[in-house]
Amino acid sequence: MVAANPLLTMVSETIAVAKAAERGDLVARLETVAGKVRDPRRRILVAGLGNQGKSRFVNALINMDVCPVADDSTTAVTTVLSYGGQPRATVVAAGADGGENTREPVPFEAVPALTARSPQGRAVLRLELEAPSRLLADGIVVVDTPGLGVHGTTGAAGVLAQAPAADAVLVLTDASTELTETEVDFLRQVRELCPAVALLVTKIDLYPHWRQVFEANRKHLHANGIEMPMLPVSAVLRAHAMRLQDEGLGRESGFGLVFQFLREQVVARDQAAMQRAVALDISSAAEHLALALGSELVALRDPERGAAAIRELHAAKAEAEKLHRHTAAWQQTLGDGITDLAGDIDHDLRNRLRDIARTAEDWIDQHDPGRHWDSMDEWLTATVGSAVGDNLVWTGTRAVKLAERVATHFDDLGAVDLPEVRDTLDDDSRAESCTLADLEPDLGLGHKLLVGVRGSYGGVVMAGMVGTMAGLALINPLSLGAGVLLGGKAFSDDKKARLAKRRADAKMAVRRYLDDIAFHTGKETKDRLHRIHRLLRDHFTAIADRTLRSIDESLRAAQEAANLEAARRTERAAELERRLRVVAELRRHANTLLGPEPQAALAPAAQPHLPPAAQPQLPPTAH
Repeated sequence: MVAANPLLTMVSETIAVAKAAERGDLVARLETVAGKVRDPRRRILVAGLGNQGKSRFVNALINMDVCPVADDSTTAVTTVLSYGGQPRATVVAAGADGGENTREPVPFEAVPALTARSPQGRAVLRLELEAPSRLLADGIVVVDTPGLGVHGTTGAAGVLAQAPAADAVLVLTDASTELTETEVDFLRQVRELCPAVALLVTKIDLYPHWRQVFEANRKHLHANGIEMPMLPVSAVLRAHAMRLQDEGLGRESGFGLVFQFLREQVVARDQAAMQRAVALDISSAAEHLALALGSELVALRDPERGAAAIRELHAAKAEAEKLHRHTAAWQQTLGDGITDLAGDIDHDLRNRLRDIARTAEDWIDQHDPGRHWDSMDEWLTATVGSAVGDNLVWTGTRAVKLAERVATHFDDLGAVDLPEVRDTLDDDSRAESCTLADLEPDLGLGHKLLVGVRGSYGGVVMAGMVGTMAGLALINPLSLGAGVLLGGKAFSDDKKARLAKRRADAKMAVRRYLDDIAFHTGKETKDRLHRIHRLLRDHFTAIADRTLRSIDESLRAAQEAANLEAARRTERAAELERRLRVVAELRRHANTLLGPEPQAALAPAAQPHLPPAAQPQLPPTAH
């Protein structure tokens, strides 16, 4: 029950105090926190290469056949599974001409036939499924992502963009072969974006040698400096165990280790993070409330100290107004930082794509692209996905550093909280996937013979005409030999010309592919930076607003207290002491949740420090 949640009780009490003080700004912030406490949904992202058993794993995880499973197909659309009393499916597609996304219900039975494009020709962003699963009912949201490097999908970049908003990422690789370079790169990137990542080795029921592959994968991770749990699992054994209610099969399936990982690395960590966030917000709100109450109480008790407090509050208000102006130093730092970040991110992406283009063209110059075009397509998709992923990771890292740099302008207010900048890396506007164009197929045997015959015809005629002058027939050994020589040369010249054309076409196809990647990724990056800019601007503007309002309220209360009649001073002081005790009790509970180390290391978010003259001497709170 809600009342049994101590965090929610503390937030509700703080909201009541803020409402009594008519601090609507604090109430709105605390109600947002209360909403997160009431509905702590945990988002689990399932990723991996195509045909690694992701959809079958998701079905076994929620104990329902929801995601379509087939040997000759793979997930092409991001599928989000959440709880619902009845099975329900909704397709979210990109809006026409860049408009708002559209949501269209579809029959649950039609889910397996869905593709990456809607019947209207628009790109499908995701498929939302609701199912009556016990796991989903506990607040778990499972996201089944398209395979990395699969045609018709956004690749690793699209999956990585969702990782910062996820509470955990489960990367699947089957036990048939060791980790590929693409998988290792993806694990390294996703580890930078999400704190809880596990590698799951699937299909251990199909491969007797899975333990050797498991140990080899462990060595690959260690060699690349990647530390994360590795868990062997079998979705088939899990499905049999649930159907037969067989505990032995359940243990062999390895899903017990998966649930243990989720409990320890996701649920427990999220509860600790939620507790800390709630404690910081309550402590910050209590500090804002105590500022006005304390200033008024000091003015009532000691008029001389009250006058000094009013002077200090005037000075504090002037400093707070500087932060509130559009020309404030932090606004300039933010604007310049976003501009620099946009240029650096764009240059980094283009530099990575240029290096890929050079490598591809060097390979094309040394090989026949027509024979190995599928390999080129696979390599290019994986390499570009890794490059775009690294660019995305760097964007998140630079954005966090920018937020920290802007926060230094608020040092006079104490330590300020930083927004979840990495969450802005993901949004609903997925760029359409780019595909490498096919090369013109090589000519068949008939055409090759025709080229040879056409070339040999001239040689036969020329040598035959010379032979007739010597009294020989038109068709003679000399003319036939000349025909063979010229026919061979014509065939060789045609082969070289067609190879040169295939290489030129291949280079053009690679350039177009990389241009499309740069175009779509550049648009996504600009939108991402705009979201980061708005997030940081609104976050720090809200801090400046709350601080200025707290000082205004304190100044008004202190000035009114100085003019209060003597008969009412005692009564008003007693009321202020009572309310300050309530606020102090809230701060004590918040500090208890934070523990001794966080209190010393980090002050609550954006606390407006009380001027020395405005700090009242209160009796200790009752325990």
